[in-house]
Amino acid sequence: MYRFVPLTVVTLLAVLTGAATVVDSRWWLLLAVPAALLTAVGLYDLAQRRHSILRNYPILGHLRFAMEALRPEIQQYFIERNYDGRPYDRGRRSIIYERAKGVHAEQAYGTERDIDEVGYEHLVHSVAPVPAPPEAPRVLIGGPDCRQPYSMALLNVSAMSFGALSANAIRALNKGAALGGFAHDTGEGGLTPYHLENGGDLIWEIGSGYFGARHADGTFDPRMFADKAAHPNVKCVSLKLSQGAKPGLGGVLPAAKVSAEIAQYRGVPVGEKCVSPPYHSAFATPRELVRFIAQMRELSDGKPTGFKLCVGTRADVLAICKAMVAEDITPDFIVVDGAEGGTAAAPLEYEDHIGLALTDGLMTVHNALVGTGLRNRIKLGASGKVAGATDIVKRLIQGADYTNAARAMMMAVGCIQAQRCHTNTCPVGVATQDPKRTRALNVADKSVRVQQYQQATVAQAVQMMASLGAYSPRDLTPHLLRKRVAPALVQSYEELYEWLEPGELLDEPPASWAKPWAAASPDTFRRG
Repeated sequence: MYRFVPLTVVTLLAVLTGAATVVDSRWWLLLAVPAALLTAVGLYDLAQRRHSILRNYPILGHLRFAMEALRPEIQQYFIERNYDGRPYDRGRRSIIYERAKGVHAEQAYGTERDIDEVGYEHLVHSVAPVPAPPEAPRVLIGGPDCRQPYSMALLNVSAMSFGALSANAIRALNKGAALGGFAHDTGEGGLTPYHLENGGDLIWEIGSGYFGARHADGTFDPRMFADKAAHPNVKCVSLKLSQGAKPGLGGVLPAAKVSAEIAQYRGVPVGEKCVSPPYHSAFATPRELVRFIAQMRELSDGKPTGFKLCVGTRADVLAICKAMVAEDITPDFIVVDGAEGGTAAAPLEYEDHIGLALTDGLMTVHNALVGTGLRNRIKLGASGKVAGATDIVKRLIQGADYTNAARAMMMAVGCIQAQRCHTNTCPVGVATQDPKRTRALNVADKSVRVQQYQQATVAQAVQMMASLGAYSPRDLTPHLLRKRVAPALVQSYEELYEWLEPGELLDEPPASWAKPWAAASPDTFRRG
């Protein structure tokens, strides 16, 4: 309760100095008046519903805004640090906050980036830009076996579970999705009333723990799954194979966060660390995986069904593609999660050293699907530090059909990246199950910020595409994205990377793909 110490102290000081003024001397007014004013400020902080940090830290929370006003770099260094200890990109962070608050993101002077540094990427504008369409394009999710296709937005809420996030954060995200007409991924922590009460479109994610659809022994329960998947708010079902921040590990919910309520929704013991297995019990081979996808789609009455993964090797992806071809079963979508993605709890070395970055993983999956002749049946989503319009356009060029954002959506509902997610002491009520802290998050206000952030970001992405001469995402090609690879050399993605032709792997794999193609088997995930 140290959060309320400043308010308690100034309140006591106001009372004592006020009494001293009456019985002793008017000189006590020099302390009584400031103390009374600070008390009034603190009480207002507790009552107001706009700023979560002030509701949880009355009086003290104003220091954050003071630092922000006096010198943004102080806030950047001390408050908003990235997971690897480096400051989160200031321009990207500012864009998120400004768009969420409905503030225009224009600024004076030039770029904050050194455009001559090796690794700098830029989009190639057209000398003859085209008009931006009046409405943002959408992506129809649904392959040949899907009976209930879904129209997906270009930017959606990525997977974040109730448990990792508070009930109010889930409510705000879902209500924002409902207001803006985009999708909200539930994360693997189960389908809860907080996901359903505001009517937003849901992608129900099922992980290796099968939370919300499991038997007592932790195995998949088809009947429970079918019953919940029938809810009209559930538009798609996603099977989580792996997560970018910790590929090869299951989800982790620290014991401090496993309340009775969360334990009920997940079917796990109260107050014990909740760890999903690193592997699935429902399947063990690529063939069994695609058959399980088909089973989930049938149980959900033909709703779009897919899976999410962080790519490890080409052989892994090609093994799944071979199983799809052999079984003539394809998911309706695949979400590629980059290793740069964030999480509430993971071993540091997993975050830094395991898994492919989104660019490499996304283009691996895209080319594998093209090369096996499956790309036209499957839509690709991309997640991993997607925050601004540039991120959306880049990922579309690299092979994605749509994108998902997690960290940016958290920031839209008030996250200040305090990195206290795993301690249950989030200062703004976003990533905690402490009811005294979650009360600070105003759902009505934050849901509008989520909507405004998504709407403004997608609108900017559509405008950027028009500046590139593209009428729609279909017109985006790899030559429109370029990278400085040496001090005096800039190359396009068309030149830098290999792009397979439809069916090329089935006919004659190119030399660069021959070895992983030969090693991949539809009957095993083991690598040769």
